[in-house]
Amino acid sequence: MPATAPPPHIGEPLDPLPREFANLMRPEIPGLIKEIGVEVQRTYPVYAHLFNGPHSDAIRQGVEQALAAFVERVADPGANSALRDELLRKFGRVEAYEGRDLETLQGAYRLGARIALRRAKSIGRTYNLSPTLILAFADALFAYVDELESLSREGYVMVQARAVSDVAALRRQLLYLVVAGPPLPRATIAELCREASWQLPEECTMVALRPPVAELVQAGLDRDVLADLTLPQPHLLIPGPLTPERLEMLDAALAGTPACIGPTVPPAQAAHSVRWARRVLQLVDDGIVPDAPLVHCEDHLTTLWLLSDPALVAHLTRRELAPLDGLSGSRRDRLIETLRVHISTRAPAEQVGEMLGVHAQTVRYRLRNLDGHFGDRLVDPDHRFALEAALRSLHLQAGKHTDTD
Repeated sequence: MPATAPPPHIGEPLDPLPREFANLMRPEIPGLIKEIGVEVQRTYPVYAHLFNGPHSDAIRQGVEQALAAFVERVADPGANSALRDELLRKFGRVEAYEGRDLETLQGAYRLGARIALRRAKSIGRTYNLSPTLILAFADALFAYVDELESLSREGYVMVQARAVSDVAALRRQLLYLVVAGPPLPRATIAELCREASWQLPEECTMVALRPPVAELVQAGLDRDVLADLTLPQPHLLIPGPLTPERLEMLDAALAGTPACIGPTVPPAQAAHSVRWARRVLQLVDDGIVPDAPLVHCEDHLTTLWLLSDPALVAHLTRRELAPLDGLSGSRRDRLIETLRVHISTRAPAEQVGEMLGVHAQTVRYRLRNLDGHFGDRLVDPDHRFALEAALRSLHLQAGKHTDTD
């Protein structure tokens, strides 16, 4: 410690430290910077690369500003600390960038404070300062450390918030590219996967949601689930098949938000899966598919197929049912319903009659009429298949839920 003339009398601390104390501490700053640097690297080896790397000057400037700002605050409580504030926030940002929590940095700050307090005690013995003054210095110093930690936390949280936002944006972009339709831009997706810390799965399960979607839905999803809940047609991508655990997660996260789970498919087919799921949601709205909080697309594939092109299905229906065009409305409807049950069930007349609520003899009479109108078309495999498809589509469009999918 450099020899200096005894300072003017320093009595009991005032508010909380006498300003003259700054004159004693200021010459100690260069030595403190060096000592703190050595001790921090010895105690926290993780910081060695910072003190000795390309950013070493900024690190030393930050330590210097932290010490100098404290001393200057003793001399002038209104001193500007903008540079110190920015450097301390930068320390917090570095911790976030390097993936550490704040405990290590906080420990380094407190270690520096203990070194500074040790130096202050040495000064106190040299100049015969009162123990009360040294205690006041210690209180002020550790309150100052709390301030430094708060500033660094600001920088740390800022990076974390931006990182979360950036990762979320990258994952939304990934989701967009996956569901945009084949072919997948695999090189771009691979790069985004690296940046977003996400792995492209071999299979995925798409989920279409009916808006509006509650804000809490995102928080309840597994971390690897891609989601864009702000779209007019919000949807999710769940990596892999829908396991019981995934289904439990989804049910809890959605909390009643209507959704349709698409078939599990390779990512290249994700666009089809989410399109089918959205179509099933529309069929729920139309009263064709039974409503439920979570509808499974796999349960309604036949319905999807039969109603995938309404104009085409209508044309097919007109063609296949043309032999009945000359009949009156009610008679035609009775024959069509009898034909539908007969073709779809392959059941004998007695059972068909039970389903329709008519006598078996009535069914036989209607079937003879149908034979007369359709002839060989009822036994031709192609016509019979087309006729069954047309009849099923008519039944679905009438809003009568069926379990025959």
